[in-house]
Amino acid sequence: MRIILLFVAWLWLDTYSMVAAAPGDQDAKKFTTGYELLKQQKYQEARTAFEASVQRHPANAMAHFYLGETCWSLKAWVCAEAHYETSLELGAKSSVAGLAKQRGRKAKIWRLLNEGKQAITKPNASSKEGAQAKDTLDIANKLGLDDEQRALYQQLQEKLQQRYTQNYAKTVSAQHQNWSMALVPAGEFTMGSSMGDADEQPMHKVYVDAFFIDLHQLSVAQYARFLEDTHHDAPPDWSLMNRPQHQNRPVANVDWADADAYCKWAGKRLPAEAEWEKAARGTDGRIYPWGNEPPTQLHATSGKDVWSSHTVVTAVGMLEGGKSPYGIYDMAGNVWEWINDWYDQDYYKSSPRQNPTGPSTGWTKVVRGGSWGSNADGLRSAERETHVPSFRGFGTGFRCAKTP
Repeated sequence: MRIILLFVAWLWLDTYSMVAAAPGDQDAKKFTTGYELLKQQKYQEARTAFEASVQRHPANAMAHFYLGETCWSLKAWVCAEAHYETSLELGAKSSVAGLAKQRGRKAKIWRLLNEGKQAITKPNASSKEGAQAKDTLDIANKLGLDDEQRALYQQLQEKLQQRYTQNYAKTVSAQHQNWSMALVPAGEFTMGSSMGDADEQPMHKVYVDAFFIDLHQLSVAQYARFLEDTHHDAPPDWSLMNRPQHQNRPVANVDWADADAYCKWAGKRLPAEAEWEKAARGTDGRIYPWGNEPPTQLHATSGKDVWSSHTVVTAVGMLEGGKSPYGIYDMAGNVWEWINDWYDQDYYKSSPRQNPTGPSTGWTKVVRGGSWGSNADGLRSAERETHVPSFRGFGTGFRCAKTP
């Protein structure tokens, strides 16, 4: 800035005479004050003085030039660019025309770089805003960058690339989540059973709208990404689960609120009890997801006595023989699955016949599907179990659902 002031100082006498020639010595005094403040690097005060001068004499090319210099010092790039351009338009043959053109181009570049920076660093910027930022940076680059501008340009390009990579990863992750879901078509199925406790009765027809449900129980690796992204509190003994050898095993020891938070983060929700049962047994009234055959180790991970550092459960999606009619894995055994519904042992006696979502309130939440410790009866698709929402256990996990 000092170099520029020294360069234009010799123009002061000519400038002063231009202003003084205008009616009123007060104008010349204001201009002189602005110039002195500019030399003293009191930029905001100088801007005020020069703006007053420009307001009274809008055709004064030199006043616009100095106002441009003041705005430059304040990094008010829109202001600087505008007044350099105005100075050039008013005095194309003036003594500062060449300098005004040069400074105006540089101010424009700074403006473009600043606009790009604001878009790139904006939280939750859309892909459209990212594309616009890239175009803005490209225009600035084509105008020609000095060393300082080049350094900022490269920094912004790196940040833009990082954001693109992150957004791409999130998009792929979201697509993967959708690909890893099964569509359960709309229609009726028989809910409940005469083989179990009273809370499974009466057996009744229920119509459920179409929905998606995860093909697999939620894995440790998926839950780890959620914790990293949201800083949600990890479940107790998380370090026992979050090991390389357990990444594809189902997450456990999560309470209902943990499961609900994950599903919402993933753009999904916990399944309703009727949805879960239909996804598990289909429409033919079968006892287990795979049919009526008693469970074996090829159907479900169950019948184990002792928790053994997460090796007691099986990696999700391993048991082809245990798939439900819709191709969904592990709906019997491995870990119990949290359901969205509150539990009421008499709910089936009065539940709606279309899209039931459970009681409006309650003390406990439904869990379904049995676990690694369950016997054959606990693996039945109609079996209802219940926990208080704050319950945690190494036999309880979840999967998510989604409305099309």
